[in-house]
Amino acid sequence: MGSVGQTATGHRRRVLFFSLPYQGHINPMFQLAGLLHARGFAVTVFHTHFNAPDASQHPAYDFVPVQFDGTPADSADTVRVTVEHVLAVNRACEAPFRERLAALLEEEEEEVACLVADAHLLTLMDVARGLGVPTLALRTGSAACFRWFMAFPMLCDKGYLSSHESQEPDMLVTELPPYRVRDMPSASGATLGLMRDLISRAVTAVNASSGLIINTFDALETDELASLRRGLAVPVFDIGPLHVHSPAASSSLLRQDRGCLDWLDARGPASVLYVSFGSLASMSAADLVETAWGIANSGRPFLWVLRPGLVRGAPPSQPPPLPDGFHAETRGRGTVVSWAPQEEVLAHPAVGAFWTHCGWNSTLEGVCAGVPMLCRPCFGDQMGNARYVDHVWRTGLALHGELERGKVEAAISTMMGAGGPGTALRGRARELCRRAAECMAKAGSSDLNVDKLVNHIMSLTARRCQ
Repeated sequence: MGSVGQTATGHRRRVLFFSLPYQGHINPMFQLAGLLHARGFAVTVFHTHFNAPDASQHPAYDFVPVQFDGTPADSADTVRVTVEHVLAVNRACEAPFRERLAALLEEEEEEVACLVADAHLLTLMDVARGLGVPTLALRTGSAACFRWFMAFPMLCDKGYLSSHESQEPDMLVTELPPYRVRDMPSASGATLGLMRDLISRAVTAVNASSGLIINTFDALETDELASLRRGLAVPVFDIGPLHVHSPAASSSLLRQDRGCLDWLDARGPASVLYVSFGSLASMSAADLVETAWGIANSGRPFLWVLRPGLVRGAPPSQPPPLPDGFHAETRGRGTVVSWAPQEEVLAHPAVGAFWTHCGWNSTLEGVCAGVPMLCRPCFGDQMGNARYVDHVWRTGLALHGELERGKVEAAISTMMGAGGPGTALRGRARELCRRAAECMAKAGSSDLNVDKLVNHIMSLTARRCQ
């Protein structure tokens, strides 16, 4: 008998992958590919030219480019731009993907088991099934977020997603606790219509697939996962956190400044505030100024990721300038980089808190590092993730509304100060980290679900369709 990813005759089975071309979607896909490759499966990665992965970092994989060069516009309406871009990827890639996939099926000697596609690539999953290839949908967000997707028609009909100006932002969405109105993206008119179309089709695509893979773990989202299993017609495999399964499999689109790790080595335990707002979120120039002075006035050591494109309207090719006097005020106390090896930074003993935009990957990485989080969500699922951090898990604090330096300073002091609320936050963060490790350990829930996923993939086989 061959290894797990082989047929009875000893031939390797091949799993195909296609990610949405954003950093937060590419990394979990490569982490899953690394996990399955380690179980004996051959890997082929389809990708767009826009944000193409570096094939030289993954020499054991085959790569197949699919033409799509469009880039999202710079806009304050991030929800609309993102939805439009996702739909554009689906439209533009449909024909070239069909051509590339059909050619691969004709030429491939190894037996193709399935396509693992980002759950937003709904049209491409239809293409694969039309060519006889089973599909598995990968959700790179939380189980709570997909539960929100499934409830989207009801939320629209009841008016929860219309402009928040006409509603009390802290009003509880009684049909979908623990969400409040402010924890969901608001939209109106054409943008709401686009969202409804995309989300409806995404849920349909998952139900038409052969299973849902989701980057979360049972101890973190027990009730949410149970709700998905009740509401979906396909098996659900919660196998996260994927970055712990395959820590070397990430594929960064931005050049990491590893010198910041040496800087951290010279700092005391749990003394540093790490600040990063991810690869896609943006802020206004005014918010940058308030953020900077809040950090400066806190008196805490800090490591701050200021990537190009973070500030709307600033030149996208270089990091945004900090306010006059900031460097003089913080000299010797902080360091600023354009991108950092985040998983290693969060695992460093010098890091005592994490100021994050609450993208799901960053949220999971913070949970697994056992550090409290200061949450400043920007768009999409980030508001809901922040709600779970500060209300459900109670491992951090959320900053809503207009940023003001005094409010920033106070939040940092609360999180990192001795005694009081900060001690409780840090204790709960360490406990959640311990529960994540238990899920990942041998015979833990995520470990067992990986075995179930591998067995499920072994039961799938592409059939040639003419």
